Amino acid sequence: MIAMLGQENQSRELIGSNGVLVGLDVGGSITKIVGFQKGKLLEETLVKASDPVASAYGALGKFMLLNGLRLDQVEAIMITGVGASYVADSELLELPSFIVPEFDAVGLGGLYTAQAERAVVVSMGTGTSFVYADMTTIRHIIGSGVGGGTLLGLGQTMLGIRDFESISEMSLEGNLRKIDLAVGDISRYEIPGLSADTTASNFGRVDDRVKQPDLAKGIVNLVFQSVGTMAVLSARLEKVNKIIFTGNLTRIDSGRAVLKGFSDLYKVDIVVPEHAEFATAIGAALYDPSFV
Repeated sequence: MIAMLGQENQSRELIGSNGVLVGLDVGGSITKIVGFQKGKLLEETLVKASDPVASAYGALGKFMLLNGLRLDQVEAIMITGVGASYVADSELLELPSFIVPEFDAVGLGGLYTAQAERAVVVSMGTGTSFVYADMTTIRHIIGSGVGGGTLLGLGQTMLGIRDFESISEMSLEGNLRKIDLAVGDISRYEIPGLSADTTASNFGRVDDRVKQPDLAKGIVNLVFQSVGTMAVLSARLEKVNKIIFTGNLTRIDSGRAVLKGFSDLYKVDIVVPEHAEFATAIGAALYDPSFV
């Protein structure tokens, strides 16, 4: 089904090694694109567009220009993501195109970017998917509706803001003590395995005096703690100690701080690798359709 990587600079040899293998992750509003040439990862890019076909063509053109490539250098385009079905029946710019199962792309990309051999890979997009991956197997564990869409929806409702960058920046100035109830707030006694500042109730302390940065901090904390809890449970189910986080939300600094706290609390190795935002597109490029 898949062709896995052993070392950082190896890539599959299904299609000419001198040509460019392109990975395209077509999302609901953002399309990400990467490419490999002679085993080397080229400069990645993305485009924002509501139409998946337009975004796929726009991303491909932008990527080609950015890396100084010609169309005759592209051996194949590997397409994944929720918008992949919209371009499934056409060859982009008459180039060979293949649809890649999204969970396979998530697993492959996670292991490659983290240089891991076995892990639970968490892809935080509009929602969140949890995938087990090792050098021979990729398996979907479970999914959640809590993800980037949740963060944006709550941001719109509570802050009047609907973009990741603004919510992320605002959250850095927030005080979580004005939003969440901690274990120490509701218990006089120490609870084994939980520090006094562990969250007991998200948004359990909010009152009329709360400010927007505090709300932003609470929204980020709610989303990342919810996803982090499911990730830890998935890792325990699969009896693995490494969790790799990928996707757009990994860019949020205060969210990564939440994951660091989970790593310390539950003694699990949580990794946000370089190129985490583009991991699924990378996984698509590495997928070998001859193994289907």
